[in-house]
Amino acid sequence: MNFKKLLALVLVLVLAGSFLFAQKKSEVTVEEQYLSTIEGVIIKELTNSDSHDNKLVALKYIEDALNEKRVSPEIQYALNTLAGEGIFNPVREDGRLANNFPDIRARAAELMAQVPTEESKDALVKLVLGDNEPMVVTAAIRSLGEIGINTNDDVVETIVWTEKRFSALNPTSSLALEVLNAYEKLLPYTKDNSSLIRSISSIAANHQYVTPVRNRALDILKKLAAKN
Repeated sequence: MNFKKLLALVLVLVLAGSFLFAQKKSEVTVEEQYLSTIEGVIIKELTNSDSHDNKLVALKYIEDALNEKRVSPEIQYALNTLAGEGIFNPVREDGRLANNFPDIRARAAELMAQVPTEESKDALVKLVLGDNEPMVVTAAIRSLGEIGINTNDDVVETIVWTEKRFSALNPTSSLALEVLNAYEKLLPYTKDNSSLIRSISSIAANHQYVTPVRNRALDILKKLAAKN
């Protein structure tokens, strides 16, 4: 077999291989899209269910999808809905709030950190302002810090107001620690940090918080002073 014939054969084999690879890739893409659509329907149905257990299953589906880097409008919708469960969509039975599920709200707020969109940020800000459960607010503030969106300092101002509210009514060291962590992450995106500094100083001086939390606040203040 001369060189030209060999070259032609290799070219044919390469083209055939490329065609098969493209076909396989197309099939996988179609399959992934199909599975993603089915997944979205399941998540939405479980989210809209009245059952607490079904909502937990929805969160598990969402967690698995996010771990595989799959994000869809259905997942965003589900997280927005579950994060406000019982707060923004109250269901009452005989005058009693039947869907007050703080564990659902907290877990949804945690997972939102993996969907760093403006919509997630807005939902979390709304949750921080509207919820009274420290575990939920703590999770929401943690995710706001992870997302890192602070348009016109709106997120920082929300956290400042929330820390002040809880320090007066229900001072919680775990919440204060997440506030400090969020401040540190949002500092690069903060235009006016005066209210943030006042809030950190307040935490450092509040003896209702455990010593490690107050020391953490002092450390952040020292870092800020060193930069200035």
